[in-house]
Amino acid sequence: MNTRRKSRVLLATGMLAAIAVPLAACAGGDDGGGSADGGGTDGEAFTVMSANENAALRDQLDALAADACSAENEALPLEHRTIAQADTVQQVTLLASQDALPSHFIAGTAQVRPDGDLGAGGLVMDYEEAFKEAGIWDNILPAAASTVQNVYGQMVSMPYQYNLEGIWYNREIFDELGLEEPQTYDELLEVIDATAAAGYVPLAQAGADGWPLTRLMGLYLFRTIGPDAMEMIRDGEASLTDPEYVAGAQALQDLALSGAFGDGFISRPGDAATALLMSGDAAMKYDGTWLLSNINSDENLVGAENIGFMPFPAVEGGAGDIDQYPANAGAAMAINPKTYGPDTEAWFSCIAENYGAQALGEAGILSGFQVNEEVTGVPETTADIQERMASIDETVLWFEALLDSESNSLASTNVSLLTNGDMSAEEYMSQLQASVDSSR
Repeated sequence: MNTRRKSRVLLATGMLAAIAVPLAACAGGDDGGGSADGGGTDGEAFTVMSANENAALRDQLDALAADACSAENEALPLEHRTIAQADTVQQVTLLASQDALPSHFIAGTAQVRPDGDLGAGGLVMDYEEAFKEAGIWDNILPAAASTVQNVYGQMVSMPYQYNLEGIWYNREIFDELGLEEPQTYDELLEVIDATAAAGYVPLAQAGADGWPLTRLMGLYLFRTIGPDAMEMIRDGEASLTDPEYVAGAQALQDLALSGAFGDGFISRPGDAATALLMSGDAAMKYDGTWLLSNINSDENLVGAENIGFMPFPAVEGGAGDIDQYPANAGAAMAINPKTYGPDTEAWFSCIAENYGAQALGEAGILSGFQVNEEVTGVPETTADIQERMASIDETVLWFEALLDSESNSLASTNVSLLTNGDMSAEEYMSQLQASVDSSR
């Protein structure tokens, strides 16, 4: 491995000599993605600025620095800086104005998009080309690349945190009732009816949080309209008041009014919804793979081996595909093109090659990196989902991902009115579209 790393450093050095891009050009370029290969100069350290709340990332990078990436750490020592996640946009904006962005840093989603302050200013690096030239691009899972591209419009975030979303279900309940994983939406409705008749909460959603309900509506839209359903709304190519979008809101309302979510779901918080699944009182729950921390803990009274994971089913006649999982990659972790020199490139090479196995093996953390060595002792469900991540090529976003902040808030606020029948599907989508229009 050391030989390969040395070759990558030499490659990077050659690239820099050939390109010779001035730093000023990196800062002032208008390509929206920074220099394709960085073309920068190493600093005195490999400085990583992350959120105070993300200790797991710092722990895993420290573990790499002490072992798999020790040579890279010796050449360019790892240094951590932390900021409160809530202060990210303000702090990053200030650092950018001072030409003081670290080598690797957390940033706001809007900031790093091609039309964002950092993206338009060439202050974040679209690393796809550089990683391909360095021979490490294949260490980014295709699903993770799809998600990063969908969220940010370019490859500007390393996928340390990567989650799929889907339906968690109690295998014992399904076996008891002779149920199979539903492949179509109609089959899902049959499962809901069967589990309700048996006295279980069919789908334990946290209505108090808003988004667990809008997620279901969004998935219905992605399955019927296709994976670009919300991109068309963002780009003005479709309207939420179009019949096919209203049908998604109607499907959600029908689920709620049928009793699919159980009694009191509108005021149910997230931990209570999770408890229903963990106690065996609920048959299913739509959530992200971050739920694995609960599933693999002592609070899971039914046992991790009895909790399965499945995609939201296909809608017959729809343009979407059951294998298109909604996914997210956490907060943006961007690369500074100005400091992307040979030693920094070697660091990112080592991270790309080793983070997947390191995080999975030591902490049971799923990431958007390939797991390049055998990892033992991982819970079965966790290992299954990591394999799923590695097997899919295309992901979709979540309903609110491309909405402005005000429309995002309105979607969650009004969904309780929609699901308790106080607002029609047409009214819900009409108000939301009006908010989207006002933000343009």
